[in-house]
Amino acid sequence: MNPVTHFLVSWGVANTVALERRDRAIVTLAGVAPDLDGLGAIPELLTRNSMHPLDWFSRYHHVVGHNLGFALVATGASLLLARRRWRTAALACVAFHLHLLCDVAGARGPDGDQWPIPYLLPFSNVWRWTWSGQWLLNGWQNFAITGTALGLMFYLAWARGYSPLEMISQKADTTFVTALRRRFGEAKG
Repeated sequence: MNPVTHFLVSWGVANTVALERRDRAIVTLAGVAPDLDGLGAIPELLTRNSMHPLDWFSRYHHVVGHNLGFALVATGASLLLARRRWRTAALACVAFHLHLLCDVAGARGPDGDQWPIPYLLPFSNVWRWTWSGQWLLNGWQNFAITGTALGLMFYLAWARGYSPLEMISQKADTTFVTALRRRFGEAKG
């Protein structure tokens, strides 16, 4: 799935219980963290026409960050950084694994190739998550999930008074929520 979709879905997970701003950000980032291994696309694109092209994205995306070892790192970091430690770490673990499940469901490439999830890495390479019904990365299902997550984000921003923008700028977040409430009325508490 698209990283934006993972972000919105993870922010939704962060809002399933009462958490403060910092802990919501931690859960949201944990749900996007598996795609850090996708940053290999940058050197791959920059070197594709060179004498020594780097295949870091092709080789390592859905490998380095999409596994149990990285889930433990993300969950542990969440536990250490959060204010409501256990609740935040548990939701970070859920958001991380939801990312993996979403990729198993909807990350097939245009060539029809699946990206299996080597879940037990780095401890074992014996179990790879795949699903024969995996839909295309640009399939209607992913658009529907993104649209639903976006709708949920708008609703929660209107109803609760904060949006994912709070992770970047509280002023921008306040401006966004104020605009929503001017358009759709004040939320009833």
